[in-house]
Amino acid sequence: MLKYETSDETWAALAGRHGTGTERVRGLPAGVANQVFLFGDDLVLRIPRTEQYLPDLVKEAAVIPAARAAGVRTPEVVAFDDTCSVVNVPYMLLTRAPGADLARRELPTSDSDLVARQVGRELARLHRLTPAAAPELRALPADDGAADPWALTERLRRAGWLDAGTARWLTGWFGRLAAHRPAGPSDAAGLSHAADSPSSTDPSHSTDRSPTVLIHGDIAPQNLLVSAQPARLTGIVDWGDAQWADPAADFAKMPLTAVPAMLAGYREENGEPGASSAPVWEARVLWIHLTWALGRLADPVPHPGERHWTAPPPSRLLGLLRFFASGPPAPWNDLV
Repeated sequence: MLKYETSDETWAALAGRHGTGTERVRGLPAGVANQVFLFGDDLVLRIPRTEQYLPDLVKEAAVIPAARAAGVRTPEVVAFDDTCSVVNVPYMLLTRAPGADLARRELPTSDSDLVARQVGRELARLHRLTPAAAPELRALPADDGAADPWALTERLRRAGWLDAGTARWLTGWFGRLAAHRPAGPSDAAGLSHAADSPSSTDPSHSTDRSPTVLIHGDIAPQNLLVSAQPARLTGIVDWGDAQWADPAADFAKMPLTAVPAMLAGYREENGEPGASSAPVWEARVLWIHLTWALGRLADPVPHPGERHWTAPPPSRLLGLLRFFASGPPAPWNDLV
């Protein structure tokens, strides 16, 4: 597999092309897919580690302008080249958003909730983009949301990861959550299926009745840039996992403790009432968190050094325990 490596010539060419000195290029915390550099004071340079990750960078170059046009706070693409015709590596240059990522912040609860609320508002803007509203993005991958938690629970029981009693309890829990999952959690937000003739190749149509919208796909603390005083979301970064999917999936990579405030901001932006006696959104988000937590049981390999909060194998299950043990606001306790 081709690995993209920089050299003095690479830096000299990039610096000359974009008007900065090579001495002003400094490394930043890297992700799994990209090397990241501060390019002067106002720009951020991203170079994929290997050719495996180049398609994600190409996707970002298409998605970011659409997200910005929808009003989402995300850095602007200044330059992008995936041909290696300018320098010997593909790269993307973006404006720099102020602040540090949320994973590095130690905010008090009140500030964390404020930021989470702001994230929810940004997601509401993003989720207004449907395949019909953004036809230039129709080629993005689509997630049909077809994961079957009952089948997963049974596989885990047969493999010895769950005892029979726990499997029955989980099966019952998913059944109770299913009762709260109507046509789609963002129907109230005015989203609907596009077109009248379903097609298995059209991302506007899914096998369930949930609306399909553009999601970021990796809304997680390390991808949220935040200023500290006052606490404020300054930008959402890393769009390599963007796809067409159930909007609830964008609440699944944040700790569950952040989700009530996120949903509050989401509802505010959409002009929806607050949490009601019919916890449609809460049930859909909890369904995904619980399904993904169970899926991690059969992959108990830790990933030291990775910054995502779910890198330790038990983190999702412990996150559920922590959330419900903390006395969450209504209507969450009704879903247990």
